[in-house]
Amino acid sequence: MHRHAIKAYQPACLWVDLPITPYRQALALQQKLVAARVSGQLTKDVVLVLEHPPVFTLGRRGGSENLMISDAQLHQAGIEMVQCERGGNITYHGPGQLVVYPIINLRAANLSVHRYVDGLEEVMIRTAAHWGIQAHGNPENRGVWLGLNKLGSLGICIRHGVCFHGLALNVQPDLKPFTWINPCGLRDIDIVSMESVLCHKILMADVRRVFKSRFTETFDVQPVAAAVEELTGL
Repeated sequence: MHRHAIKAYQPACLWVDLPITPYRQALALQQKLVAARVSGQLTKDVVLVLEHPPVFTLGRRGGSENLMISDAQLHQAGIEMVQCERGGNITYHGPGQLVVYPIINLRAANLSVHRYVDGLEEVMIRTAAHWGIQAHGNPENRGVWLGLNKLGSLGICIRHGVCFHGLALNVQPDLKPFTWINPCGLRDIDIVSMESVLCHKILMADVRRVFKSRFTETFDVQPVAAAVEELTGL
């Protein structure tokens, strides 16, 4: 059973579709938008939708101890490792994984962190359900699951009431790099993708479209298309 839509304080949010974007570049953009949202220079919430080149990221809980290949192997694979301020442990991002970074003023929206995280999970669950994939949440290990297999992850950070970072839904990524880590610090779990579950190809463009619809339903907002160039001038 789906949860009820989360009533938002502001019907419009800026929706920014980006191509494959290096992780550090996307992080710098988020930090700039958060500062503008906190100061009031940016008056609307923003949702960044993108993919990353291959990268391992470490959250506030660290996670380098959960990397099971050497630095030399990491270098040979051409995968960068970046420390960031989001919650959680180590994870992998790569092409074919839908990454979404909502920059949301939780205080103005009157959203608790718990309700917000529930909402992010719900969007991924509803998106997967469009393709007949019956995913679910797990209160002990946040994210989206199929039994003991993880389909989507999330990790957030809050600065002066404004939330950033977000979620990653595995649509069609190379799953091999996930075998080089204990994802999110968890052992004995498998990472799956929508394509690996369905055993047929799906288009990322279709997943982006459905995700956008489910996000706007869940959070009861109206997306307004925006170009990143409009935001970088802040």
